[in-house]
Amino acid sequence: MTVVKFNNRPTNGFNLLENFFNDIPTLFKDDFGSSLKNFVPVNIRETKEASQLEVVAPGFEKNDFNINLEKSVLTISAEKKNEVKEESEKQIRKEYHYRSFKRSFTLDEKIDAEKIEAKYVNGVLTLNLPRKVEVKASTKEISVQ
Repeated sequence: MTVVKFNNRPTNGFNLLENFFNDIPTLFKDDFGSSLKNFVPVNIRETKEASQLEVVAPGFEKNDFNINLEKSVLTISAEKKNEVKEESEKQIRKEYHYRSFKRSFTLDEKIDAEKIEAKYVNGVLTLNLPRKVEVKASTKEISVQ
């Protein structure tokens, strides 16, 4: 058995707890919370005829959104232009600001890319992704002569 000697043994329980809580990462630190910075919530619904993406993005305008489809990757991004402040007003407190975001989704080959529609109403961007109409091969009976 090996005896291990601790040089920095806490003299009371407070130092032990202090060191424990100092080592816990928090969401407010830059290294851990940076992945949440550009996060925007999305709901996805699916029916027989289409799929719908609902992106919650309040405070934006229709012109702030950029929606691209490259190959089978649908990319939705938004960037809010900075407001020009008047020199005559003084801002006392600013508790919210608009963040830009970018989300990408891989679409199924069953989605008809030519008929994708987008609407922005009451802070929710809704994309309608209709499915392709399946053309069933018709059977043809050939008579023997």
